[in-house]
Amino acid sequence: MESTAEAKYAAFEEKVKRTIFVDNLSPQVTETVLAKALNQFGTVVSASLIPNYLETGNILCALVEMEDSEKANKVISSITEFPFLIAGMPRPVRARFAEVEMFDDRPVKPGRRVRCSWLDPSDPDFEVAKKLKRLTRKHAAEASFLLKQQLDREEKLHKQQVENLKANFKKYEMIVGVLSDKTVQSLAGHYGMRVSDDL
Repeated sequence: MESTAEAKYAAFEEKVKRTIFVDNLSPQVTETVLAKALNQFGTVVSASLIPNYLETGNILCALVEMEDSEKANKVISSITEFPFLIAGMPRPVRARFAEVEMFDDRPVKPGRRVRCSWLDPSDPDFEVAKKLKRLTRKHAAEASFLLKQQLDREEKLHKQQVENLKANFKKYEMIVGVLSDKTVQSLAGHYGMRVSDDL
């Protein structure tokens, strides 16, 4: 029984090593879209969207299991180096290796025992626990502030990319409009050039 539990947990740890945590996804992204986007780096075994309890808004995150840890590392380094837009949606995503605590279906680690107890104010560790509690609150406030700054910058980038996309589409429409009327033929005749029938 113990060896079966150890084998199950060892298989789970191998799965964690080849799984990446992808964050800051657009609300329009689905598991299928995400898997197809990351398949360019290697075979995606599974992709599952998970609840994001740490951030406000409609930002999604996901756990993506790749075929091996080398491919997972390739995904992380590529996303870290370049803004990775999924399905043309202009929101840069972040990626890092997954951690054991991110999995809802994780098996119990063999031999692990958890013991909780209230500390009495007279206990010597009581002051240490209070200090840790204060530090945790301070860290949470700082992390929340930094996250807000980062999301603000990303929202500005998102708006800028949308504007650039609209501007490029207008240019494309203008070029198509010029090519579809007689402007090209008249300019070609003026300059003594021959126009292909493909235009």
